[in-house]
Amino acid sequence: MYPHSKALQVKINILFVINPISGGKAKLRIPALIDKYLDKEKFNANFRLTEHIGHASEIVEEAIAKNFDIIVAAGGDGTINEVAGKVLEHKKILGILPLGSGNGLARFLNIPQNLKEAILLINQLKTDKIDSAYFNNKSFFNLAGLGFDAHLSAAFSKDKKRGLTGYLKLSLREVFNYKGESYILNIDGVEYRRKAFALTIANSSQYGNNVYIAPNASVKDGLLDVCIIKPFSMLKLPVLSYVMLKGTAETSDMIEIIKGKSIKIYREHDGPVHVDGEPLQMGKEVEININPLSLEVIVP
Repeated sequence: MYPHSKALQVKINILFVINPISGGKAKLRIPALIDKYLDKEKFNANFRLTEHIGHASEIVEEAIAKNFDIIVAAGGDGTINEVAGKVLEHKKILGILPLGSGNGLARFLNIPQNLKEAILLINQLKTDKIDSAYFNNKSFFNLAGLGFDAHLSAAFSKDKKRGLTGYLKLSLREVFNYKGESYILNIDGVEYRRKAFALTIANSSQYGNNVYIAPNASVKDGLLDVCIIKPFSMLKLPVLSYVMLKGTAETSDMIEIIKGKSIKIYREHDGPVHVDGEPLQMGKEVEININPLSLEVIVP
């Protein structure tokens, strides 16, 4: 056909799924930044903005049917969860532009918080496989949990003030009224009975903003860290905060961490849970399983 031309380079179809309200910041400049810094010789880029919870999953499903191989979640851990769930299902590649208020998974993966640098990282197309997990058949990639964290996620989803400041204000308001619950845990066949202020199932090490609940957790070890925050006097709240900011939960007497692959949790009542920060309602029994090295992600 074209005997004298070089072989045409086939561009990779890449879709950016942008949550316009993640982290409480407007995202109108993001397509322009992507247009400026993304390698146009390598990629054929498209953009979609999400309009409601669940919309990101729908967008990704459509995109995969149209032959998009790389889907980039531009948002926080909740947006990443929706996008990554479909990417995992269809064995595609996930990219991340961290735009949330915490960015727990992105920080763990050393994805730059600076947007220009995060876009330039995508140009390099270096990927790695990480673990994912299932929380009653709902996939998660960073953290899931019950107790205070889940209560707070449910309250935060109803709050009009997004972003870190709104989250911190709400946390302080809710923490004084919350009472711990009793749980029966079965971790790889061993039973534990615990009263807990919060139960966090950690695939990676942190909530976000370098607040560490499971400092030694890894997304590549085929294990989950079950982090039990014990009930405590409010006078010890500053101590708990300090422990998490310093990344010393493993040695604190306020937190117990048990590693496992297959986890069952029984509680006294139905109630809220959170999956990567997004609130859901579930029953008294929760089953959690690891899915080792199942998700391909663009990383440094």
